[in-house]
Amino acid sequence: MYYLNTDSPLRHFQGTRNQEIYADKSMLIELLNKQIGTNSYLCITRPRRFGKTVNANMLGAYYTKGLDSRTLFSDLAIAGTASYSRHLNKHNVIYIDFSRLPDICTNYTDYIGNIIAGLKEDLIETYPRLRKKSYSMISRMLQDTGESFLFILDEWDSIFYKKFMSPQDKDAFLEFLKGLLKDQPYVELAYMTGVLPIVKYSSGSELNMFREYSFMNDQIYEKYFGLTEAEVRRLCETHQKVSFTQLKQWYDGYFLSSGQSLFNPRSVNFALTDGVCRNYWTETGPMNEIADCIEHNAADVREDIVKMTAEIPVEIELHGYSAIERQMDTRDEILSAMVVYGFLSYHDGLLRIPNYELMEKFQQVLSRDSMGEIKEIVDRSKEMLEATLAGNETQVASILEEVHDREIPFLQYNDENSLSCVITLCYLYARKDYFIEREVKSGKGYCDYLFLPKKTGHSAILLELKMRSSCEEAIRQIKERNYLQKVKNCREVLLVGINYSKKKQHECKIEKLKIF
Repeated sequence: MYYLNTDSPLRHFQGTRNQEIYADKSMLIELLNKQIGTNSYLCITRPRRFGKTVNANMLGAYYTKGLDSRTLFSDLAIAGTASYSRHLNKHNVIYIDFSRLPDICTNYTDYIGNIIAGLKEDLIETYPRLRKKSYSMISRMLQDTGESFLFILDEWDSIFYKKFMSPQDKDAFLEFLKGLLKDQPYVELAYMTGVLPIVKYSSGSELNMFREYSFMNDQIYEKYFGLTEAEVRRLCETHQKVSFTQLKQWYDGYFLSSGQSLFNPRSVNFALTDGVCRNYWTETGPMNEIADCIEHNAADVREDIVKMTAEIPVEIELHGYSAIERQMDTRDEILSAMVVYGFLSYHDGLLRIPNYELMEKFQQVLSRDSMGEIKEIVDRSKEMLEATLAGNETQVASILEEVHDREIPFLQYNDENSLSCVITLCYLYARKDYFIEREVKSGKGYCDYLFLPKKTGHSAILLELKMRSSCEEAIRQIKERNYLQKVKNCREVLLVGINYSKKKQHECKIEKLKIF
């Protein structure tokens, strides 16, 4: 069997359950049990690697008739619900992973022909009486069975990324799904996942029966895609290779509608398994594509990217996913696409770079030629770090002066955030050797910038900014408000005070302290 009542989801979910790291998402089943037989069509869109396929396999393993998956679910939360036994292995399931292509696939005809042939073969094998008729439509075969079917359709939009897909092919694929699903009496439930929502591909009514739940509008299924803070804490209790604090810094930064934290699940799983935090999620996927999109209109989003890299949220009204084309022309289209792919988080009208894992990628974007003068500033950031570590106060002030003299509007110190943007760009190279945090709670206040070395032997840096004050006051504030408690595990710390005033322009004072 290829698609109908196949044991493939069970085998995949069994592999998931056998893994060292597992978070119970089975209560998603309880929500879907309530939808069965109610003409429900659900489409869940999330960034890649956010648990879509794991959940699809879980649903297939649970619902599929002819299997016995009780042992996979007996210790999960769903087993304690009233509907558990009523639906366990009781449904005809058609499970299609649309991201899987035949071995030889050079066009859409090869692709869809393989799916249709597999469905026909499955139906004839299960219902031999269907051999007596010749069918030109899968929907007619399904109707003639006289039975109902539960559809699980994973990564439905993956075929749209293939180079061989023409606009006509995309329309044909939408028509195929419409004929298979829309207003068909045999559909008990249609559960579909993807990255980009249907509405961005379908300009008409082909698939308007689906209700879509995205990163922006989902208040029902949101906690089942990604790891909540409570789940990560529980995982850390049993897998102590990496601390919760490290995981939060690296992989947190997304939000549930309530404002609670949501972590990248793939990265958390790999970090706890490997015992080290690094870039797991961004090693593959569309980050380069997003950077390429930025380059088509870098001027529109350049300021936003710099601000977010400086940990300054960008206020914007995004009503939904507004971009799906490979080339995006406007600020809203580019930023919306970044939210779609999970490279930005969006909550309460604010855009942010979610975490350290993504911050590293955005730093690379600032180094691209398309960023113009921003790249020129970034190129000098190594010189800035070296001057700081050497205690060269004059050179640090001089570099800041040169940056400020450039005709870049949002770097002209209209507010404190503008000065922070300049500091972020000038010290971008430092992120290679330091974890850099802005507005860090410490002692009796908030330190403007904390540079914590990634390796022992490097000096920590506490940097305080002042406007129309003095560098001495900045250094005094670092000491009096006990910001030093944040670097108590380092051997040496540099206290850096930077002041800007129209009269004296930029000033810098650097003081080195040994910590015992």
